[in-house]
Amino acid sequence: MMTLVLGLLSISGLCAVLALLLEAAYAVFADYGPCRITINEGAKEFTVKGGGRLLGTLMDQGVFIPSACGGRGSCGLCKVTVLQGGGPILPTETPYMNDEELRRGTRLSCQVRLRGDVQLQIPEAFFLIKEFRTQVVGLKPLTPSIKEVHLKLIEPQEIVFKPGQFIQFQVPEYEGSSEPVYRAYSIASPASLKTEIKLVITRVERGIATTYIHDFLKEGDEVLINGPYGDFYLRHSNRPMVMIGTGSGLAPLLSILFQMADEHIDRPCTLYFGVRSRQDLFYQEEIHQLMGMLPRLRYVPVLSQPLAEDHWDGETGYVTDAVARGVSDGSQLEAYLCGNPLMINAAVKLLTERGVSEDRIFFDKFG
Repeated sequence: MMTLVLGLLSISGLCAVLALLLEAAYAVFADYGPCRITINEGAKEFTVKGGGRLLGTLMDQGVFIPSACGGRGSCGLCKVTVLQGGGPILPTETPYMNDEELRRGTRLSCQVRLRGDVQLQIPEAFFLIKEFRTQVVGLKPLTPSIKEVHLKLIEPQEIVFKPGQFIQFQVPEYEGSSEPVYRAYSIASPASLKTEIKLVITRVERGIATTYIHDFLKEGDEVLINGPYGDFYLRHSNRPMVMIGTGSGLAPLLSILFQMADEHIDRPCTLYFGVRSRQDLFYQEEIHQLMGMLPRLRYVPVLSQPLAEDHWDGETGYVTDAVARGVSDGSQLEAYLCGNPLMINAAVKLLTERGVSEDRIFFDKFG
């Protein structure tokens, strides 16, 4: 068995090396000349140098396609319809496609390399996505591993977004990255504050973006962001709500709660927030302020690994364990989930078993 595992690891390592060499060869030797990109039957057209990835090339031309993973092919969000050109679909793309998308010619734009002219179809809403120059006006540690980044908009001076949506943050070239990269972060602040946004960013070990943000980003720095993106937002109904978040997944849920307070939306709502120990709880003051403005908001913090010094007498275990204890009949519920994929998958399974219709479960996965 150990021999088999070592063999598989060797093959995986070899494939990774070959992929890097192939990328290097493309960058050095490939010359595809000028390529013409036509979008939505001529609504936008431009000629670019061939050889680059479609996602980044479109971004350079001011056309922003949603991507939560920064173009690494792991989120499946950067879908466009390729009507002509683009080459055959790759094995890295097919896991993110259903049969209808495959028939339509849907592709992951981060996986399409420009080797000739292409014709694309994209949602008109993507043309409304903008790039913003911002300035860091605040950096605040919320927990030992989570930092709040407060950005003031410079140009344009206002952003309009739906609470729950995310932006893409450009990490510039620095000692940890030889080129700019983009990562997606949900907005934690109220949509009513149009001249600024707050982001909640968890440090990822050896993460290019989070290392820069936690260790190199300084107050006064300028940051480029683009957005807003995403269809995770409050649906208007009178149904009672359950919100489930873990870690920095609290950010979009908090923004939605700010919206409910600003718009005087009086719906029963229970917020379950799962972390490891008491030191990992954050925005507690803000949540309690919201409870004062939203009389039917109930808050259930859940610690999975409480420490002795926490003196914790609240809910423990996985956050979904607390939901299971608190929700018996979900037939009338509407659910909003944000956190790591394992939690989301477990929560969806639990809620559907409790009678929540899948079309009333909305979620953002961090992964």
